[in-house]
Amino acid sequence: MAKRVAIIDIGSNSIRMVVYEKTSRYAFHLLHEEKSKVRISQDAYMHNGELQEVPMQRTFDALHDFLEISHSFHVRKILCVATSALRDAPNRQEFLLRVKNRLKLNIKIISGEKEAYFGAIACANLLPKQKNALSIDIGGGSTEFAFINEANVTNTMSLKLGTVRLKELFFDKNDIDGATAYIDKELEKLPDTIGLASLIGIGGTFRAISSAILKESLYPLNKIHAFQYSATILKEYLKNILKAKDEKELTALFIKSNRFDVIKPGTLILQRVLKKIDISHIITSGVGVREGVYLADLLRSAKHKFPQNYNTSVRYILDSYVQDKAFSNNLASLAKKIFDLSAEYFSIDKEYKQALSIAAKLYPAGSSVHFYSQNKHTYYIIQSALEYGFKHHDIMLISTLTKYARNRLPSDAHMQLYAKLLPENVHIVHSLSYMLSLSIALLSHRPRNIDFTMSFEKGELRVSSKTKLSIAQSAVAKLECRDKHFNVLFDD
Repeated sequence: MAKRVAIIDIGSNSIRMVVYEKTSRYAFHLLHEEKSKVRISQDAYMHNGELQEVPMQRTFDALHDFLEISHSFHVRKILCVATSALRDAPNRQEFLLRVKNRLKLNIKIISGEKEAYFGAIACANLLPKQKNALSIDIGGGSTEFAFINEANVTNTMSLKLGTVRLKELFFDKNDIDGATAYIDKELEKLPDTIGLASLIGIGGTFRAISSAILKESLYPLNKIHAFQYSATILKEYLKNILKAKDEKELTALFIKSNRFDVIKPGTLILQRVLKKIDISHIITSGVGVREGVYLADLLRSAKHKFPQNYNTSVRYILDSYVQDKAFSNNLASLAKKIFDLSAEYFSIDKEYKQALSIAAKLYPAGSSVHFYSQNKHTYYIIQSALEYGFKHHDIMLISTLTKYARNRLPSDAHMQLYAKLLPENVHIVHSLSYMLSLSIALLSHRPRNIDFTMSFEKGELRVSSKTKLSIAQSAVAKLECRDKHFNVLFDD
């Protein structure tokens, strides 16, 4: 696969492009993102799906600019897909040939089922693993569904439900009852949804609503991908959007102006879906069709799944920011050993071992930005770039541990600010923080391989080495530990 790849997604409402760069075999990051609200399907649904000349020209012009942008990034491969608007258009060939002949770009029109699959494999690979979940992608011309269980995607389907479609056919005529009946009729095609636990929302409409809920709730982490909340909260918010009388009331609900004309059709679709299926848990996806197209290409020899226990975001941070991989590995190995020895003493559940290990492995990342403010930069890098496969609780805990490593225990102000996303028991955070700091201190002399052994009994961690470890002893003595009965003893 080319190192830099551009994915262009032509939807009914907007055309979007992302540019991804690989940092190693399966690790990648976003270099650039662009969006243009061309609304290629404008006035099409009232003309039997025929694309109109002005929207086609808008889309052509945007594609021209997108190609210029991709060339500036020296992209080696461009994958362009089109969904509902072109899929349904009797005159689609006219537009496809215009783009191919004048822009030298091949557009692949994908089926509704393929569109649902791409969105679902993006969620299956880049969200925390979910059991018995239903993905929903509300677009401008269609809505896609898929069943996701762990890394497996099944039952992909597409319904002719879209925000622009409903706007032009019903909302512009103020026929809300007609829209409701039409939606319910389409939803009868959904397969049995009994046993589903979660709804995963993909696409602009869902992200707009989740973003509004995030802001209204004063959520402490500004990250929409993997944002989770209850279906009860979502149902109430949908009700308020549909009741909003004007743009002022939509603004008060944190809906952005570029969504005013299509937010109510999308909201009604979502409301009717939630009325039909019994789901209590909502997960927001920041990824969708574009990421799915990219992953299908990246993972084409791996059945569209990352290797087991592999995380692309962790690998990307290691590739891009951690210069001394040996030290990173030693630090993670030592932190896990200290956890195994002392977790029972500190009364910490085994589930926290992975967070401590990742915090240790990524801790050196910030030094590549600025040595004297390493912790601050590592904290920011993890909060921002530990994007895929983690719950917000995990991201916040891992970043918190690195922020305070070597210096002091997490402050009360920090713990209060992120109380929603950190363990309720402060003792857990303090103990994990101390374990990470202790690991760093014990490796102060930066050995090529760990050159000491450890044993633990009754609150005493005994460190045995053939050398004095004088720098390590001095560093350990400076650490803050809330447990006054815990001691580190050196045998030399």
